[in-house]
Amino acid sequence: MGDGLLSTITDPDDVKALPAEQLPELCAEIRATLLDYGHRHGGHIGSNLGLVEATVALHRVFDSPRDRIVFDVSHQSYVHKMLTGRVTSYLDETQADETTGFTNPDESEHDQFVLGHTGTSVSLACGLAKARDAAEAAGNVVAVIGDGSLSSGVAFEGLNNVAEQGGNLIVVFNDNEMSIAGDFGGMYGPLARLRESGGTAQPNIFNAFGLDYRYVEHGNDVNALTAAFEDVKDINHPVVVHIHTTKGLGLPNCDAAKTGTTADPCDLSDSHPHAGRCEASHWQTPDSALNNPDDPRKYYGKLAMAALEQRFTDEPGLVVISPATPGSNGITREFRDRAGAHYVDTGITESHAVAYAAGIARAGGTPVVATTASFFQRAYDQLFQEMALNAQPVTLLSFLGGLSGSDNTHSGAYDIAMFGNIPGITCLAPTSGRELLGMLAWSTDPARRDSTRPGPVVIRMPGDPILAAERETGTALSAEHLPLPKPSVNWTQYDITRIGSKAAILGLGNTYPLAEQVAQSLPFDATVINPRQFSSLDISTLEALRTDHQLIVTLEDGQLEGGWGEKIATYYANHLDTQGRTPQTLAFGAAKEFTDRVPLHDLNRRYSLTPEAITTAIRNRLKYMEHARSKRQ
Repeated sequence: MGDGLLSTITDPDDVKALPAEQLPELCAEIRATLLDYGHRHGGHIGSNLGLVEATVALHRVFDSPRDRIVFDVSHQSYVHKMLTGRVTSYLDETQADETTGFTNPDESEHDQFVLGHTGTSVSLACGLAKARDAAEAAGNVVAVIGDGSLSSGVAFEGLNNVAEQGGNLIVVFNDNEMSIAGDFGGMYGPLARLRESGGTAQPNIFNAFGLDYRYVEHGNDVNALTAAFEDVKDINHPVVVHIHTTKGLGLPNCDAAKTGTTADPCDLSDSHPHAGRCEASHWQTPDSALNNPDDPRKYYGKLAMAALEQRFTDEPGLVVISPATPGSNGITREFRDRAGAHYVDTGITESHAVAYAAGIARAGGTPVVATTASFFQRAYDQLFQEMALNAQPVTLLSFLGGLSGSDNTHSGAYDIAMFGNIPGITCLAPTSGRELLGMLAWSTDPARRDSTRPGPVVIRMPGDPILAAERETGTALSAEHLPLPKPSVNWTQYDITRIGSKAAILGLGNTYPLAEQVAQSLPFDATVINPRQFSSLDISTLEALRTDHQLIVTLEDGQLEGGWGEKIATYYANHLDTQGRTPQTLAFGAAKEFTDRVPLHDLNRRYSLTPEAITTAIRNRLKYMEHARSKRQ
């Protein structure tokens, strides 16, 4: 625990009570605390270091929670949490897990929403202001947006609505000249000219929306910010306060952000074992890391990029598209530099990225869109209509699918139910790097588009269980293995990897190693199957299992309800053999619930996704079935 000013702050009133001359001292303590916290715990440190003074000024001027402050993405809310009664989580390592990486109303009345995706703060603030005005209530509504969030399409929709709605609404635009992996888009040139001109240049994107506009050049001067916020407090119309900040201020290498040498030199998450909890792994790693597999997300991403890169010279229409966070998915800085026009970063714009890819495919190109499963949720309409309904041969590489110990905003546990229930999409779940590359070669084969309706393909990138199994068996691929010969495989046909009887265990994607472990622990030879895909049923294989199998067991590391295993259970329930019989089924998967930073091993125990629990369930079910048969006889 600290013994300075910061440790005395229990709520925003304590910030208001400080003499103005002590505010810089408070900011310095906060910055030091952030750096120490980041080195110990990981997290989105760079964005918060840049927003220290702005957050102190916000709570100095406004009266939270009566004045509602909405932090976009809310990875920028660490300082806000320190000033609203949660400082011990940052000062005392033993209490670090008591505070999440994003805003959360369950933690504090000062947090308006649980937010972990980008661009929605203005829309949310617009709704808060609308309800306030309808009730003829008082109070300011403040949306804090920036760190790349402004390029998100929903942010533009919100700004458009704000201008039309009118009334008090203050948009604080945190302009740190970058986002997680650099800014992309035509809007950033005019923004740069606004900075260069002290906020006077035209065109002014905010004025174009019909919004009032103020510019604060020294966005890390707490007194200048306090004055700017006091000037707009209780304003009777929407206003944008554009503050120019330095991301990572306080780190020796924070200037690297301006050089483009790394996606975000100020975020420390990849150096911490719990990096996945905030989805903040922004460090870039060299291509040579492919030969040293560690993080499955980066390892399999680099593997996929290496395979695609070898085709760039001969396939001008082959394009990799990333809607932000490329380095997290193994799309390294070196790869992007070499790829040139074969790589496009669209900014934080998942909906646009998918529609953009559908356009490329329609014109004869071969697009590959790479991002995380929880981010693809934001593009559901485009997945459904522009891509699937139009049968465009787009390939989606979906990372972090399945169960994890992540924050509730970044869980991939719902991806199978989401992708697998959209008509026309082929959803593949590789169980090795070799399968991944075979599936990628097939989905991006220019010859595939010659079919009547080639359709899109989702490849669920392998996770920790797959990489761990490959490392244990020594089968993990390295750069020397590429290119691999193109396999002639029907990826929609289940692969029977172990032939047995009585029970068949189908382990989808990341649960395939678990299926192998269960089979090895049973007192009889069970059949083991790698389904390879979750978009359709391999009816011929399911029917063939009837002969020697009394029990069909499905394993998936995703939501069971609406998922893959239920489809197989439903198939057998609805299709009896000629004597009116059908195998019984056991389906293992996750409950339909939000989980927040629950360790993966605890989730697996909760959902009985362990060898012991599954083996016990199989033995008990077979014993029950045998007892029932003996009673009938």
